[in-house]
Amino acid sequence: MRNRQLRLPVFHIIKQSSGKEHEMAEKELSKGKQLEKELCWEYPNIAKKAPEQREKAHEFAKGYMEFLGACKTERECVNYAEKLLLEAGYERFDSKKKYKAGDKVFSTNRGKAMAITVFGKKSIAEGVRINGAHIDSPRIDLRPNPLYESNDIALFKTHYYGGIKKYQWVTMPLALHGVIAKKDGTVVEVNIGEDPSDPVFFISDLLIHLAQDQMQLTAAKLIDGENMDIVFGTQPLDSESESAVKANVLKLLKDKYGIEEDDFWSAEIEAVPAGRAREAGLDRSLILGYGHDDRSCAYTSAVALFEVENPKTTTCGLFVDKEEIGSYGAT
Repeated sequence: MRNRQLRLPVFHIIKQSSGKEHEMAEKELSKGKQLEKELCWEYPNIAKKAPEQREKAHEFAKGYMEFLGACKTERECVNYAEKLLLEAGYERFDSKKKYKAGDKVFSTNRGKAMAITVFGKKSIAEGVRINGAHIDSPRIDLRPNPLYESNDIALFKTHYYGGIKKYQWVTMPLALHGVIAKKDGTVVEVNIGEDPSDPVFFISDLLIHLAQDQMQLTAAKLIDGENMDIVFGTQPLDSESESAVKANVLKLLKDKYGIEEDDFWSAEIEAVPAGRAREAGLDRSLILGYGHDDRSCAYTSAVALFEVENPKTTTCGLFVDKEEIGSYGAT
């Protein structure tokens, strides 16, 4: 009995102490939350903060989706923007010409980077407002002499550009975009895989029941970068040649583009996911497409510049390439 009587007061003391500590903790937490609310910035959700703007957001997204689908390389972004800029009254920058406030100009660098400027009323010495974005995205590039044949399959040797998860790029429909500078000095634009009537390309992978050893590897080693070769064709030319499949695809390239194998030395061909950007989710609230990084910033910056009229401060938009590999290169 004595032991029980001794334990009861101890139990009540502990319980009361815990209750007071809990109340104090709640007060401290509420103060913390209040301080957090005062000091921190909350990411606004347009659907909650401004539901009346939903329709405007969906309408704006239509132009962005069209841009994503049409511009899968840096060159395509620059060409796309040039056309819109000329239609909007911009002119190509001329270093010998004098400009006044309100004039709108643009300049390109080797067809892969661009600057757009609207001159302001204030002197440039008083400052310039600059928006910067990059228009390159992770992808797979063809090597300078990429075409070869192995086991009756014509293949392209590749090198990945930027940080990619290599396992995401196998067995995916790919399109080829780029340019080929021919021996006669002409430049041929290549775009195969985007039109519904076009063929697409892919990087093969092991069947699941043959991949027991492969599945034991880490994600970084699951797919070997040196083996990410693009399947280009399997049908041989009517020939006894040892490279009849390679010869057949070269014939098709000659017939369609007028190019020969050594023209690949001066080519810049990129393999990207085939297909247009699509609305995602039953409520169509998301966009599924290739190249959001960083073309979402490039598109919104460009659209904002189109709407600038007679600014006080000179406004400039810079759209560059090579960001995905550390901003090295001629552009």
